[in-house]
Amino acid sequence: MVAREFLVSVGSVLLVGLLLFSLSGVWPPMVAIESGSMEPNMQPNDLVFITDNDRFINDGATGDTGVVTAETGRETGYKTFNGPGDVIVYEPNGNDRQVPIIHRAHFWVEEGENWYDRADPDHVGNADNCGELRNCPAPQSGFITKGDNEVTNQRYDQVRGLSGPVKEEWVIGTAEIRIPWLGWVRLQLAELAAGGAPQVIVESGLDPATLEGPVATPNTPRAGLGGLGSTPA
Repeated sequence: MVAREFLVSVGSVLLVGLLLFSLSGVWPPMVAIESGSMEPNMQPNDLVFITDNDRFINDGATGDTGVVTAETGRETGYKTFNGPGDVIVYEPNGNDRQVPIIHRAHFWVEEGENWYDRADPDHVGNADNCGELRNCPAPQSGFITKGDNEVTNQRYDQVRGLSGPVKEEWVIGTAEIRIPWLGWVRLQLAELAAGGAPQVIVESGLDPATLEGPVATPNTPRAGLGGLGSTPA
């Protein structure tokens, strides 16, 4: 009887996971937010449902990426998570062994572009021109990204050195829905699986929103637990 109930429970979890995957097109389809770099629009312990960026394409998307930038969103009125444009999950510098990041896509740059004049002056630090700005001119075409938290994430990710401009193929998906507090369970399971290891990557006081596996080191392969990723946001 107990074995049967266990199998039914496991089967139900797998069924739900497959259903979410069929809707999302991404595995894992849900991620848990752990830190605060996307506050106030994503909070620690939120559970966020993500979809493949080709799943639901908006007319204002950049080329074939399926992603609407904040720059375009301000012009068209397109918003997600209380801000213009899409929030994306991406692999920093395309490295699938590094912890993915979940931040807002602000604008798209072309390879070799001097994007200093397009940038918000509040988000470029002390740079006075392209020559003083990291990743300018753009080393490749891609998205310029940033966390929504204006206290911990005042500069673009590319200015901070978290990643170069985010290529289309580096984008894992777009954030669609957040469920407050439900991510706490995922984070506790991840900590148990890691033997109590810390979940947050500490980067010289920086607080990026990241999707983590059980052990948070830059060279640790990304891992999911029970179909859910974890994210210090």
